[in-house]
Amino acid sequence: MNVAELRATLASSAPPKGLSPPLIALWWEAKGDWTKAHELAQEDEGPQGAWVHAYLHRKEGDDSNAAYWYGRAGKAPFQGPFDRSFDDEWNAIVSALLG
Repeated sequence: MNVAELRATLASSAPPKGLSPPLIALWWEAKGDWTKAHELAQEDEGPQGAWVHAYLHRKEGDDSNAAYWYGRAGKAPFQGPFDRSFDDEWNAIVSALLG
């Protein structure tokens, strides 16, 4: 699966089978359910979950909390082209997590 294929599944009512909790969290966030996404990100205490957790808090507007989670993930805060686009970061994280 790639980023475009995952995005195509957003028309479904449930995420595709076999995704990791961080990817499922990103799927729910893209569907507009930040709370469900946040709950799932918290379930993964590893660096992938922390990275998604950071993205979610940045999107929420809580930059200090996001900075903490970027640190836990071992990632620098996202610096996309010009506007630090949430879509660009979502795509980058999904692409990395899908391998």
